[in-house]
Amino acid sequence: MATEENAVARSTEESALAALLAGVSVGTLVLQLERLGFPNTFMAGVVPLTPQRRFVGRARTLRCVPVRPDLLAERRQNRQADPHRRAIEEIGPGEVLVIDARGNRQAAVMGDLLAARVQAAGGVAVVTDGCVRDTPEIAQLGLPVYAAGAHAGIFGTQHLAADINVPIGCGGVLVMPGDLLVGDAEGVVVIPAARAWEVAERAAAQEAQDAFLREKIRQGVPLARAYPPDEALLAEYRAWVGAHAPEGGRAAGGSV
Repeated sequence: MATEENAVARSTEESALAALLAGVSVGTLVLQLERLGFPNTFMAGVVPLTPQRRFVGRARTLRCVPVRPDLLAERRQNRQADPHRRAIEEIGPGEVLVIDARGNRQAAVMGDLLAARVQAAGGVAVVTDGCVRDTPEIAQLGLPVYAAGAHAGIFGTQHLAADINVPIGCGGVLVMPGDLLVGDAEGVVVIPAARAWEVAERAAAQEAQDAFLREKIRQGVPLARAYPPDEALLAEYRAWVGAHAPEGGRAAGGSV
């Protein structure tokens, strides 16, 4: 019974964390990570290729290496044991498949059928610093896909899958299995798992303050006062937060 209760508690906490992260932008998360001493968390050159862009999920990683004909032939004799297929089949609900393609843009790491399987298994997104194919069909799935581009060439012309759920590099960023990834129209940020709640809460506070300051700037307050905010404006913001705190609780957001 205790084990079941713990699982429910973990699931509830995970849902609350995902909801908090879903409410803030990638840019805000990157800034808060930089302030906490993590300067390299935004994937360079990895962009949304589908209309569906917003996602939050835990990383399940796949490391690829350059192809070699003899090893490729072995993999094709037993496709179900191939780490490429296994990474897709074994993905769990709430996970993001993150594929280290070494920045190679000469072939795709997957097409629409494999992407459909990721989605059917509960995966929330695919992220790679390589390419994908069948992009018109993928766009119709409703699965966010981020990549360096599109290429019609198939996986085995350039890639060999090597390892599942190991540390990888993607878009110049280290990704550990279980890290939190957040994507929006700007791109993808990687949040170390152990700091996820801290980052999420700081980012939510910053966005609340930024919304207040943005309105002040639109009203004519000069940047010299608003960016960063001076003490008088901060005091006004704190009063605004207090006035909008829910009864019996506190307002989301604070000074950052």
